[in-house]
Amino acid sequence: MAKFKLDEVDHQILDMLIDNTRIPFTDIAKKLLISAGTVHVRVKKMEEAGIIMGSSLTLDYQKLDYSFIAYVGVFLQNTSQTKFVLERITDIPYVTVAHITTGKFNIFCKIRAKDTMHAKDIIFMLDDIEGVYRTETMISLEESLNDKKRLMHTIFNEL
Repeated sequence: MAKFKLDEVDHQILDMLIDNTRIPFTDIAKKLLISAGTVHVRVKKMEEAGIIMGSSLTLDYQKLDYSFIAYVGVFLQNTSQTKFVLERITDIPYVTVAHITTGKFNIFCKIRAKDTMHAKDIIFMLDDIEGVYRTETMISLEESLNDKKRLMHTIFNEL
């Protein structure tokens, strides 16, 4: 497949969608002085090219009583067990992010829990996965920065 080339209008559309994924195409069209159909076609092409992959929803986890965040480094008995362990991790809904890593840990996870007791239960679920040698946990005292928008704006400004 040929590489998709973004033009200035595509950048402007993406810029607005980054700030608000729910902005109506008609609003984008009015701001850019183009038709809503043009916005729709361009967004569709960017989706088909894999540049846009869905949209996201931001939740206030504090209001949902899931404000406890911890990071869990997972040590495996053998690296050949990585795929199997990751498949088991996906069965634990409280693990929101998992990375295969180099360095100290084989897998590095982010978990969300209601409180320390709930976090302990989640960590024990990770420990109980066949192939996990041990885990090491770091508790987040505060999520000070969680902003993908700045990076996305930077990437599209560099194109």
